[in-house]
Amino acid sequence: MLINFKDLPAEARVWIYQANRPFTEEELEEIKPELENFLTAWTAHGASLKAAYTIKYNRFIVFGLDQEINAASGCSIDASVHFIQSLEKKYKIDLLDKMNVTFKQGQYVAHKTLLDFKKMVKNKSVSANTIVFNNLVNNKQEFIQDWEVPLKESWHSRFL
Repeated sequence: MLINFKDLPAEARVWIYQANRPFTEEELEEIKPELENFLTAWTAHGASLKAAYTIKYNRFIVFGLDQEINAASGCSIDASVHFIQSLEKKYKIDLLDKMNVTFKQGQYVAHKTLLDFKKMVKNKSVSANTIVFNNLVNNKQEFIQDWEVPLKESWHSRFL
């Protein structure tokens, strides 16, 4: 069952898929109905899941799941990963590589490999106050409060 992301409870589980490049407006117009169709049909052991999505900065696909009704199962999580892999293939985009960092540079959102980001920290191209996206958040509340944080307050701080 598809619902609006804002209607998910604070404890709803989230999964964040960051793209290595921004989606084009044309791609977003195609992707949104695909996301809606997938989440409308998403189930765990045959039971409907109360799910939502949001797209942030034309770069992040965020799934949310209200687990009060039905929790995700291994099979349902696998189905969501297969769906994301299909988007990767169709749009020639990387959404599953966790060895990349996305961060803000002024009004722009930048994406670098972890190795390049470490070099940027060392060269002082980014600072402790650079806003990074912490894709390790687990629920909607953390997503709202702790997703966009200064580097010094995220797991990325180990590079300082």
